[in-house]
Amino acid sequence: MSRLAEAERVQLAIDHLGHRGDGVATTSEGPVYVPLTLAGELVEVERAGDRARLVSVVEPSPERIEPICRHVGQCGGCALQHWSREPYEAWKRTLVTQALARVGLAPDVAPLVPAHGEGRRRATFHARSPGGSARRGEDLLAVGFAGRRSHAVVAIDACPILAPSMAGALSAAWAVAQVLAPLAKPLDIQVTATETGLDLDVRGSGPLKPARVAALAEAAGTLGLARLTRHGELVLQREPPLVTMGRARVTLPPGSFLQATARGEAVLSALVQEAMTGRRRIADLFAGVGTFALRLAGEARVAAYESAVPAVEALLRAVRGTSGLKPVTAEARDLFRRPLLPMELKGFDAVVFDPPRQGAEAQARQLAASVVPLVVGVSCDPASFARDAAILTEGGYRLEHVTPVDQFLYSPHVELVGVFRR
Repeated sequence: MSRLAEAERVQLAIDHLGHRGDGVATTSEGPVYVPLTLAGELVEVERAGDRARLVSVVEPSPERIEPICRHVGQCGGCALQHWSREPYEAWKRTLVTQALARVGLAPDVAPLVPAHGEGRRRATFHARSPGGSARRGEDLLAVGFAGRRSHAVVAIDACPILAPSMAGALSAAWAVAQVLAPLAKPLDIQVTATETGLDLDVRGSGPLKPARVAALAEAAGTLGLARLTRHGELVLQREPPLVTMGRARVTLPPGSFLQATARGEAVLSALVQEAMTGRRRIADLFAGVGTFALRLAGEARVAAYESAVPAVEALLRAVRGTSGLKPVTAEARDLFRRPLLPMELKGFDAVVFDPPRQGAEAQARQLAASVVPLVVGVSCDPASFARDAAILTEGGYRLEHVTPVDQFLYSPHVELVGVFRR
C-alpha cells in the first residue's frame, strides 16, 4: 500500500467499527481506520495518515474468532471473518437502523435474517498477466480477487464462501486466463453457477483472432462449462444456463445480474410475496430477469420494467414457457432517466422496486406523487434506501417495517426489504 510507504509503527485502541467494517481508533489527529480489528482491542499497526495496516493484536476482543480462510488480510473480499456471529449480526442490523435514523425514520426493524445458505453462486475473478507463457502458479499470472483497498490481484486457489455448485469455478477462471494470458490484458471473469453448469463471461480481452477464440472454445469444452461468452458474445454453449424462479425456468443472459446466493433470493422473494398478498396488479421496477415478477405472477398480473434488453427478453421467454401464470408484460425502460409517472402508476395496487446500489431517487419521487397504496422497496444499500424512503414518507407513505437480510456473509454489505403504505 503506497500510502504506508513511510508508515510509523504505533499502538492504537480501537473504539468502534465503521460502516465498511474497519476498526476505528480515535486519536488527537482524527480517526484512524484499521482493517481486521474489533472494538475494544489494543493493536500494533503501521500508520500513515488516517489509514493503518494491522501488525499484531496486543489485547484481543473476546469476540474475536479464527478466520476460516487463509487469504484473510490480503484478499479484499471478506472484511469480518474474525468476528463472532452474534455481535456481527447485531452490527449489521445497526447499519440499517442508523441509516434510517439519519433521515429521521424509526420503523420497526426486524432481526437480521441470515441468507448465506450454501454460499455464493456467482463471483467475478480478476486475472492479471504481463503476457508471455504463463502457467498456473507462476508469478506471471494471477487469478483471484482484488486486494484490500488495492487494484493488485491476490491469487487464490480456493474460496470457502463459494457454494458447492461453484466447484470448479476457480479452475475454470484459471484455464480461461491461461488461454488469454499472452495478450497481457486485465481480465474480469464472471462465473455463475446454474442448474445446468457453470456460466462464464469474460471481459477485457478486446477483439480476438479466430485461433484464440477456438482455444477458448476448446477450454470450455474440456471444462464442461454450460456456456462461455466473451463480452456477451457466444464462444461455446453446451447447455443453456438455467435457473428456476417460482414456476419458471429462466435462461440467463451472458453476464446478467443474479442474487448472490440462492438462499438470499429465496428470502428476499418470500418477504416481497408476503407483503404483496391479495394484490391483483403489481408493477415490478428494476425487474432484472424476473426474480420477483415470475413469482408474483402466480397470484397477480405483473408489469415488469427493466433497462437491460437481454434481461427483458429472458423474462418474456420464461413467461411463454411457463403454464399457470397470470398475465405478465415486460418493457425495456431506463427508470433513472424515464421513471414511471403517477398517471402510469395509477392502475397498480402495489409496486416493488429493487434498484442497483445507487437507489431509485427519480422513481421514488414519482411514487411519492402517486396514489399506489402499497410500495415494497428492496435494497442492497441502506444509505440510498434511507434517502428514497425519506422521499416516500414526505409524499405521504408510512414505512411500516424493514427486514435486514445478510446475503453477503463476512462483508459490510446488507440487503433489506421495506414495506410502505399510504
